[in-house]
Amino acid sequence: MSQDTDLTRRDLLKTAGAVAAVAAVIEGAPAIQKVKAANDQVQYGMIGTGSRGSYLLKHLKNIPTGRCMALCDLQQTALDHGVQTIGNNPKTYKDYRELLDRKDLDAVFVITPLYVHFPLTRDVLLSGHHVFCEKCLVFKPEEVHALRALSTDRPKQVMQTGLQRRYSHFYQMVKDMVDKGVLGNVHHIHAQWHRNMINKPSTLWTMKPGGPSNVYNWRLFRQFSGGLPAELTSHQVDIADWIFNSSPEFVMGLGSLDTLKDGRDVYDNIQLIYRYPGGQKLTYSAISTNQFLPFFNGARPEMGEVIMGTDGTIEITLGDDVHKPVAWWYREPPKTSTVAKATDKQQPFVAGATMIASGGANGPIPLMTGDLAIDGNDGFLDREVKYARRWLYSKGVMVQEEPRNPVDVELESFFRNCRDGGRPKANLEIGLADAVSVILSNQAMDEGRKVYFSEIEKIPVRA
Repeated sequence: MSQDTDLTRRDLLKTAGAVAAVAAVIEGAPAIQKVKAANDQVQYGMIGTGSRGSYLLKHLKNIPTGRCMALCDLQQTALDHGVQTIGNNPKTYKDYRELLDRKDLDAVFVITPLYVHFPLTRDVLLSGHHVFCEKCLVFKPEEVHALRALSTDRPKQVMQTGLQRRYSHFYQMVKDMVDKGVLGNVHHIHAQWHRNMINKPSTLWTMKPGGPSNVYNWRLFRQFSGGLPAELTSHQVDIADWIFNSSPEFVMGLGSLDTLKDGRDVYDNIQLIYRYPGGQKLTYSAISTNQFLPFFNGARPEMGEVIMGTDGTIEITLGDDVHKPVAWWYREPPKTSTVAKATDKQQPFVAGATMIASGGANGPIPLMTGDLAIDGNDGFLDREVKYARRWLYSKGVMVQEEPRNPVDVELESFFRNCRDGGRPKANLEIGLADAVSVILSNQAMDEGRKVYFSEIEKIPVRA
């Protein structure tokens, strides 16, 4: 192994000494827990305590600025699991209207199947509560306009969408790099979310007894679900909208049901192309028979995005309860003299084969969190620890970590906005734009044509 990538004994001793010293200080510090007064907490209810609802409750129980007062679900087992997860014995309901009648609630979470997002969110707004609704905000074209009008009439009520990448430190860092021109002119994004439903079935995407009449199977039927575009693509097309600062002009794609022929009628694989103003493009793939991800040297499965600019590329993926987030930066090779025009023969021309032989992009360089920035206020020990961590990241010995889980950040931000009236990062318009992308993506695949985003105004209302 070359000397510049090897771990020398001196390196290890220096690093171990610095890290151990800080670890001792941290471990010796007394535990400090902030206790919020009841009137400082946002008192909330949740409609829908299934898999996603219970996942959020697991995070909500550790956020002191909110207090769960009520839970609602049609399924008793889901309701019981929600109560067990949050752990503070909230009042339970089968009828969400009874929950909305409570006068002690500040906010309500809507974490239900997609097809009832709009009617429930509408009723929450009409009841006067702030609302956090998981993506997608709406299911039908006419709901886009209805929810926008309803929310606009209630400017003091916070409306937040569950798009947690907007709250990720790494994604925010990449957005800042793009805006500052670090990657040059960014014209292309590729994203994928591949799963292997043959070798590793998911309880959410596996047909259960009862077929379309079984509420547990809602993701598998067009009557209730937007399929893969709603469940997966929605997260990643939102990243492209954010990076490109625009909604797409049109979408085209191919979707089919080839393998999982168990009675479902949603596609099991999709490929989409979105064109943005100025010729920017997002290419997207979601399949159900293979989970390989050709980013990060194949070290992570399933999902990720590649953001490509004239001066560099970012590979990035969100972390979860098992995997850490990853964000790698590749710099483009140094610019060489090229022919400016076809008729200009005065400058040397570098042939494509020569450029390939000279090497590709430099890197990867792991993106560093802001806490590794070195400034004049750092003491000797602080500087040594930061240098050590930066060096270990660059060698792949340590892995990157978000300073905070983006799910925790988005939930805390929602509670904060409920109190200060601030505008969420994933606000109403962002949520609606994301839902429109899902609706039109399905239409493009169903009709086998290019669908323009302006068509959302002309789609006929479905019964």
